[in-house]
Amino acid sequence: MSRSRRRNSDASISLTPMIDIMTVLLAVFMVTTPMMTNGIDLDLPNAGHSVLTGNEHAIQVSVDAAGRYYLGEMQMSAEDVVRRAIAMRGENPQLMIMINGDRSADYGAVMNVMGRLKDAGFQRVGLRTQMGGK
Repeated sequence: MSRSRRRNSDASISLTPMIDIMTVLLAVFMVTTPMMTNGIDLDLPNAGHSVLTGNEHAIQVSVDAAGRYYLGEMQMSAEDVVRRAIAMRGENPQLMIMINGDRSADYGAVMNVMGRLKDAGFQRVGLRTQMGGK
């Protein structure tokens, strides 16, 4: 009988290391998420008075006049932008993506990244503009 009691007492799992790891991960995501909402300086197109200005909690994907892609302020290929966005979606299934296309950017470059994001299953993808114009 003493043998069965010993097995039961050893079967407990300590949750302290798991809680420590989750706390560290939470801190890392809290620090890195605001960095992903900042973008590069672009000359956004005008779109009248009812425009999408971008959600502060959305991932900012930018396409500059030369057709280079940025996630936040990091330059990368369109494939890498999609891969990173998919990784971030694992933490937040309702993730929204705002595409900032420079006024002089090639339309195909903007639509390329938008199409890749849609193909990857993102439903909340928008184009950011600025107020003004007629």
